[in-house]
Amino acid sequence: MIVLALDTALGACQAAVLDGDRLLARMSEPMERGHQERLAPLVRETVEATGLSFAGLDRIAVVVGPGSFTGVRVGLAFAKGLSLALDIPCVGIGSMEALARGTSGLAAAVIDAPRGQRYLQLFRDGEALSEPEALLADEEPARIAVLAESRVTRIGPAADGPSFPDIAAVARMAAARPIPKARPAPIYLRPPDAKTLAERGIAV
Repeated sequence: MIVLALDTALGACQAAVLDGDRLLARMSEPMERGHQERLAPLVRETVEATGLSFAGLDRIAVVVGPGSFTGVRVGLAFAKGLSLALDIPCVGIGSMEALARGTSGLAAAVIDAPRGQRYLQLFRDGEALSEPEALLADEEPARIAVLAESRVTRIGPAADGPSFPDIAAVARMAAARPIPKARPAPIYLRPPDAKTLAERGIAV
């Protein structure tokens, strides 16, 4: 199975192509802004580096958040569009489960969020023990203490790193999952700060 994975949810624009257990190509460019402009060229360059065409892909994987609202939307829209155009499945992978991939023992994936909040999810040996949630940053230690009975390693952008998921791990996670019955949905955890005119009650 040949999987194209992409990620724009956190502080990088990333793509990788995986063929079975073999990583054919990977590109990862740290950035806080500009994902929308860079994603399509980066994906094209990554696929071209394998010598394959887009028609040779079997599955698309995309990181669906939580993370930057704009980044999540950009990656998800691109992945869904490519999936529809190629008529192949699209698999969503959560930011936190991707960050926790390969960890041992208890780990808390922690991502900074706007307005003094953090996103938090607890894992044991890479398997989720809790649902992802948003909470105030100063509430994090107490919440981890409630969820865990022993020492927890904090991982992710709001901890000791990594700042974004390993895109090759995202591809491997997606390859191991069954074909989803529905297109992936974003994981936001909190409402966006920006609202449409209709949401603000302004007639157009």
